[in-house]
Amino acid sequence: MRGSLGEVFDSPDFDLEPYAGVDADRFVRRTFCSWDRLGWRSLLVQRFEHVSQVEEMALPATADVHLIMTVAGRTEMETRTAGRWKRQRWTPGKLDVLVPGQDAQRRYRSAVALRTLQVHIPHTTVDRVAGQLAGRAVDYEQMAASVAAGDPVVEHTLRSLETSHAIDDLYAESAAAFLAVHLLTHHGGRAELRGPNDDQRPVRKAVAVMRERLAEPLTLADIAAEVGLSVYHFIRVFKAATGQTPHRYLTGLRVDEARRLLRDNDLSLERIAARCGFGSAGSFSTTFLRHTGVRPSTYRNS
Repeated sequence: MRGSLGEVFDSPDFDLEPYAGVDADRFVRRTFCSWDRLGWRSLLVQRFEHVSQVEEMALPATADVHLIMTVAGRTEMETRTAGRWKRQRWTPGKLDVLVPGQDAQRRYRSAVALRTLQVHIPHTTVDRVAGQLAGRAVDYEQMAASVAAGDPVVEHTLRSLETSHAIDDLYAESAAAFLAVHLLTHHGGRAELRGPNDDQRPVRKAVAVMRERLAEPLTLADIAAEVGLSVYHFIRVFKAATGQTPHRYLTGLRVDEARRLLRDNDLSLERIAARCGFGSAGSFSTTFLRHTGVRPSTYRNS
């Protein structure tokens, strides 16, 4: 997911930065994107053509609600979350929800061309709607299971978005709000939510963990386990306290440390990437450019 979508990774409303380093070209070809085609900023709608076989595709955890609808083709889709594999039959009209705050792996084989429509509802929209609906958190695992059983309203709304040529973002904003209200009221088995200021200790501990383990491939699940919260609740509490998602905050710490190393010593870019927790020198360079506007080599020589 690269190229014209670069801007969306830095949007304060969407939590898509975890996808910035994903080599999606190995698995899909994007044929439509509302961000650049229609200029929508309140809802992200994309169409994808999928390769016929995937042995393992890693999907990072984000805070947004990510809806997927099969448009064409059929396959037995296997998904692993929380260490367990489950199988679903994907046929046209099949709905799926990726649980916010939970990473996943997928694998499948398809004898016919598989195409999907994928919609991201910003976590800011969902949080606002949840607050208006009694200020409660949502059981997203229950929501995912409920939506997967079928919902003609969601299916119809997604098909309408797929064929929409409305340029005005008001259309996208209205659709995002409608989908959020519908999902939360019909599928979101709600539970009590603690206020964001109830206890800042988990946030302080999380930041300490990030700093101490900067070189490690930390996941949201790792940090949440360290502070004793569920992944989704951790994301909400952390963002309420810092104004950033944990992933964005951690990336900022890594970029700051990389700046220091580039200034203060002559380590190779590969060694700096490893010390700062970037998967490769290429990933380090791309992330550094996105955050600072220059490549690491340019920053070092300036």
